[in-house]
Amino acid sequence: MMRRIAYQCTRATGFLLLVVAGFVAAPHEAAAQDARAFIGKLGREAIEVMGPAVPPVQRAARFRQLFDNDFALPEIARFVLGPHARALPPEQQEEFLAVFRESLVQAYSKRLAEYAGEPFRVTGSRPTEGGTLVASQVVRRSGPPIAIDWQLIERDGHYQISDVAIDGVSMKVTQRNTFAGIIQRNGGNPEALIAVLRQELAQPSAGAGSSIPPAAPMR
Repeated sequence: MMRRIAYQCTRATGFLLLVVAGFVAAPHEAAAQDARAFIGKLGREAIEVMGPAVPPVQRAARFRQLFDNDFALPEIARFVLGPHARALPPEQQEEFLAVFRESLVQAYSKRLAEYAGEPFRVTGSRPTEGGTLVASQVVRRSGPPIAIDWQLIERDGHYQISDVAIDGVSMKVTQRNTFAGIIQRNGGNPEALIAVLRQELAQPSAGAGSSIPPAAPMR
C-alpha cells in the first residue's frame, strides 16, 4: 500500500512539473512569436511598401513615425554619446535627441529606400541579455540577401528597437564611433556634435544625415 501511494505521489508530482514547465515555456514561446510578428510588421511597412514610387517627404514622415513609436531613442542617444552624455546639461541632451532623431530619419529613409519594394522576411529569434534579437532578411531580386538583426527591449508591455545590425554591423556602435571622432576633432566638446548635425540638416543638398553612416556598405 505504501509503495502504491509513493508511486502515485511520484506520478502526480511528475505530472505537476510537466504542467508547470508548460506554463513557464509558453510565455517565452509566445513572447518570441510576438517579437517576430512585431518586426515582421515593421519591416514590411518600412521596406516592402516604401518603394521608389513613394515621395521622399512621405517616406521621411513614415520613418519619423517609426522612430517615435518603435525605437528606444533616449537609450540609443545615450549610448551613441557615450561618456560625453554626462557633459551635456539636460536641455542640451534634449536638443541632441531632437537633431539625432531627425538625422536618423533623413539618413535611413534614404538608405533603406535602396531596399524598398524588396521582399522582407523574419528568419528567427532568440533571447539576449536584457531583450530579444530578431533576425530577418531583405530578399533582393538581384544579389544576395541582406541580413538585418533587430535588438528589442520591452517597455511597459511593448517592444522597442534598441539597435539594428545590417550584415552583422551594429548601427549604434558605428554611430558611437563616428560621433566620438567628431567630438574629438572639436576639442572634446560634445556641443560641437549638435552643431555638425544641425548644419547637415540645414543643407539637404549636401546629404542630410551624412554623419550617420550606414551600418554596413550598401551592396
